[in-house]
Amino acid sequence: MEAYCMKCKTKREVQNPQAGFNAKASPVTIGTCAVCGTKLYRMGRTEAHASLPVPEKPAKVEKARRGKLVIVESPAKAKTVGRFLGKGYTVKASVGHVRDLLKSQLSVDVENNFQPKYRVPNEKTALVKEIKKLAQEHAEIFLATDPDREGEAISWHLMEAAAMDPSLVQRVVFHEITEHAVQEAFAHPRAINMDLVDAQQARRILDRLVGYSISPILWEKVRGRLSAGRVQSVALKLVVERERAIEDFIPVEYWSIHGEFQPEGIRQTWLAKLTKMDEKDVELNNEETTKSLLADMEKAAYQVTKVKRSERRRRPSAPFTTSTLQQEASRKLGFPTRRTMALAQGLYEGQDVGEGGTTGLITYMRTDSTNVAESAQAEARQFVTAKYGADFLPAEAPKYKTKNASAQEAHEAVRPTSVMREPEKVKAFLEPAMFKLYNLIWQRFVASQMEAAVYDTLQVEVTGKADHEYMFRASGSAVKFMGFLVVYEEAKNEDVKPEEDEENVKIPAGIAEGQNQQLVRLIPEQHFTQPPPRFSEASLVAALEENGIGRPSTYAPTISTIQQRGYVTREDKRLTPTEIGMQVNDLMVQYFSDIVDTQFTARMEQDLDMIASGQAEWVEVINEFYRPFAKDIERAQAEMPVTKSGPEPIGRICPTDGGELVIRYGRFGKFISCGNFPTCRYTEPWLEKIGVLCPTDGGELVDRKTRKGRTFYGCINYPNCDFTSWKRPLVQPCPNDGGLLVVANKRQAQCIKCEQFFPLESILPEMAE
Repeated sequence: MEAYCMKCKTKREVQNPQAGFNAKASPVTIGTCAVCGTKLYRMGRTEAHASLPVPEKPAKVEKARRGKLVIVESPAKAKTVGRFLGKGYTVKASVGHVRDLLKSQLSVDVENNFQPKYRVPNEKTALVKEIKKLAQEHAEIFLATDPDREGEAISWHLMEAAAMDPSLVQRVVFHEITEHAVQEAFAHPRAINMDLVDAQQARRILDRLVGYSISPILWEKVRGRLSAGRVQSVALKLVVERERAIEDFIPVEYWSIHGEFQPEGIRQTWLAKLTKMDEKDVELNNEETTKSLLADMEKAAYQVTKVKRSERRRRPSAPFTTSTLQQEASRKLGFPTRRTMALAQGLYEGQDVGEGGTTGLITYMRTDSTNVAESAQAEARQFVTAKYGADFLPAEAPKYKTKNASAQEAHEAVRPTSVMREPEKVKAFLEPAMFKLYNLIWQRFVASQMEAAVYDTLQVEVTGKADHEYMFRASGSAVKFMGFLVVYEEAKNEDVKPEEDEENVKIPAGIAEGQNQQLVRLIPEQHFTQPPPRFSEASLVAALEENGIGRPSTYAPTISTIQQRGYVTREDKRLTPTEIGMQVNDLMVQYFSDIVDTQFTARMEQDLDMIASGQAEWVEVINEFYRPFAKDIERAQAEMPVTKSGPEPIGRICPTDGGELVIRYGRFGKFISCGNFPTCRYTEPWLEKIGVLCPTDGGELVDRKTRKGRTFYGCINYPNCDFTSWKRPLVQPCPNDGGLLVVANKRQAQCIKCEQFFPLESILPEMAE
């Protein structure tokens, strides 16, 4: 018999072996080393143990459980929640999901009711072991993850991965991280809602089935590193269809005629637009038709035939949902959707604003509800009365109807956790971007609880007769009562052009019916109908929501994904599909028409909502989807043409081995590498030249991106030349000293040498707004 000798560092013969049992009643053999005499110890049963009585195993003594364990997603949230709970609670962060489908395979057993195969990622193994140990030591376990399906699923995965005793586990939900909300949530814990978990599981499995089934076909037929997704492919289709509508658009000419009039006895002149001729709507389709009327119109005598004065009430917008927050932050602050959500997450999880520790500043930011808690409304009404007066407060707290039929009214709109925490009071504690977003959320909520604004409106019609009768009309309005406008005014939708009839004309105060008007001049103007605008991130979010595609938690990731994949580029805040994006979309439309159909995708969202409310079984929903989808996969595999081409040469030689340099596509888009890869691994970034020379060394200026994706401009000769600019350089030199001009803002260019500003329209007319 041999055993390992710690002194000799090898196995040695056991001298004088004695069979026995250790304290745990396991068979052991004890002896000495035949070479050095060191005591040897060997586990395992031998023949000598057969004649020995086996002692009883000692009863397992469990360590007494003490205390309460709370698990949240993030360290920031853990810090804030921990402060409110105090002693007796251990608060631990899971840092997001602790379990997911394996990345190396489909991880969905389609033959066995679509059972998912989950695993704990390597980077989370140590954390899960730590949580498991803590769970075994504590008497109560509270899972306080986010109050949505994703949060419910994270709680369930935590319980499963850390082998928690379900009888000890309780779920707590709060929509804001304030002391009152946290204490209230812990006073009313509940069990994990498996309907919500199943809805999230179903979404994850559907997305995996689509992505892992279609993407390999695209790699084989088109190009590597392409991907398709259940929601991202629909978003891409919307962008591509808009681009094609722009390409196919044929402008139509039309004309308008404005008249400048001077009222009798008044020096001020005003403008009105020709709207009717001989009591019929006027249509001016070309210059010839328009100019043929001018001579007759100049002969006519004009008189005011109608003056209509009235009041118009403008109600405030509802408090923010996720989508309206993303849209408004894009329009007012210029934030991409992903940045908006990251900043909102920080505001929700808590910031130290000088109140003795971190506290949540806004309610949960992933919501499609406009509901507001009565306590929050009461506080807002108290604030408005104290600051602006009772006139600015409606008789009853307003109720806003949620647009999304599936919105959960138990959830709240995005609002400040306390309106008493005015933006200026917390400004010093927040980074500038976070402050801007908090200020936007605070203003929108306070305004939503205020009285409507009141406008005095005035509409005037002027009629003149010659060979024909001409009617001109002008409308104007002025604020009579500011109402909610003292706090906030919603940004205009840049994609919606105001109607010309809505022109706000400054009409002289003394205007009256029957008053004669002298025609000062006629202003004919040529127009052309305009194509639909390209989507911005804001308008794409609005389109996704309008079509019922995705949910608040998916808008930002979806828009980021189609950009990261190289399907769409974002230039001047507008989304443009790339050539490969259009190619992939066309293949998806041809071979997977259901996947990219907006109505089909919206119905899938409704099915997921039914699972969440317990009205449908997740396996049946996925099975109904998968049967026809599997046939589409087979057809695409067999019929989709191969359009894959090799790497594109760029006409330069590799400096390492003399091979030809080619364009390849990686995870982050285009790059240049040696054609002899993998033998030679030389690479360099793909740089888009902008047609402007560097003011430092004369090299080409190129479009570059930071690690976070922010665009800047630098010299192609970096690192030998370190010139950079956040602002886009212009080809035209400075009129003063020939220095480099950059776009300073929407209306001005600035010289980086003399620092003088110039109107952008005089430098580059097509860029001016």
